[in-house]
Amino acid sequence: MSSNSVAETVASLMPRAKAELTELVAFTSVADFDQYPRSESEGAANWVADALRAEGFQDVALLDTPDGTQSVYGFLPGPEGARTVLLYAHYDVQPPLDEAAWTTPPFELTERDGRWYGRGSADCKGGFIMHLLALRALKANGGVPVGVKVIVEGSEEQGTGGLERYAEAHPELLTADAIVIGDAGNFRLGLPTVTSTLRGMTLVRVQIDTLEGNLHSGQFGGAAPDALGALIRVLDSLRAKDGSTTVDGLTGGAPWDGVQYDEESFRQDAKVLDGVELIGSGTVADRIWARPAVTVLGIDCPPVVGATPSVQAGARALVSLRVPPGVDAGEATKLLRAHLEAHTPWGARVSTEQIGQGQPFSADTSSPAYAAMAEAMAVAYPGQEMQAAGQGGSIPLCNTLASLYPQAEILLIGLSEPEAQIHAVNESVSPRELEQLSVAEALFLQKYAAI
Repeated sequence: MSSNSVAETVASLMPRAKAELTELVAFTSVADFDQYPRSESEGAANWVADALRAEGFQDVALLDTPDGTQSVYGFLPGPEGARTVLLYAHYDVQPPLDEAAWTTPPFELTERDGRWYGRGSADCKGGFIMHLLALRALKANGGVPVGVKVIVEGSEEQGTGGLERYAEAHPELLTADAIVIGDAGNFRLGLPTVTSTLRGMTLVRVQIDTLEGNLHSGQFGGAAPDALGALIRVLDSLRAKDGSTTVDGLTGGAPWDGVQYDEESFRQDAKVLDGVELIGSGTVADRIWARPAVTVLGIDCPPVVGATPSVQAGARALVSLRVPPGVDAGEATKLLRAHLEAHTPWGARVSTEQIGQGQPFSADTSSPAYAAMAEAMAVAYPGQEMQAAGQGGSIPLCNTLASLYPQAEILLIGLSEPEAQIHAVNESVSPRELEQLSVAEALFLQKYAAI
């Protein structure tokens, strides 16, 4: 089987891939069933299961995970004595945010300026299509040379850990020699990249109460303790003057020594407004891949429109803390909760609740699987060498898999390069990136089988 024939097959399959991604993106599969219909996530899960059955997968099942969502599993046997590779993606997506801000509807895959727009197109429904393309290319050119397990998660974006708990209870299910996580992305569009580290995360909800009920700000303001004001002071304590994260007792990670991220490129990728400074210190790579980072995700308080002149009796916020490799997420959670409680002013009543947590991850890039991926990417991206980069986001399942299967080599690739704007308005995927990464994955499976 030649690399040219694989590439030609993938190219011929791209119209089908677009049609399938269109169908999959159409499901509003946000795993927040207080806001989005459970039937949409179930529909996406069944679509994935049907796609696996159509490719000859055996034992296809919708796994009911402890968080109330479904993950989809299937197994494609390989030749006698062949290695087994687990391919991962997730079909759940982030909410579309402000739908009116999308240029085209978020759940209608739309081609514009050479990209395909739609929620989940890159993160991570496109990752599942990437796996299908790679397997179809191999089947059309001599067959799949390894056994393949596929697991497609239904609640990765929520961080509720359903698949992690299921895997821990059924450790035999996902055992493999190598694991390809299709939920990362190239450092730059067209620059083949494996993600070697992931920050872990913790989510904490903080509630502050000061009064039995809201009070007239003219009659009581100035002496009555304002819960919203107290919350603002607490949240401000989480950052130094330069914006660096400051959680009492939490230390930073080691400096990043891999590919660097120059400030001007970062400003462009992040769409930082002119004149606005970046926060923190050190290199950009240090700040986003190798150090803790706190973010206030939301605050419950009266909106400006309709606000009354009142002293607020209660207020709450959801706080995210990303933690780099070398920092235990459980310990970071304890420190964050203790910090929030210690910095609450005026004797206000404060309570904290952990909502979600995931450990950081660091891969062994010296393994044979990484060598096979480097060779495959060099062919799929002519003239380019594979790079290793970090990722500030979290994929909690990675650490669960590394713990359950310490012998397995774990690689992270995917479609979420900076232009994809995952989690933001107008998420998109580059069809060229989808095509080249599908070729790379197919060639990787071929090369890994021969090791």
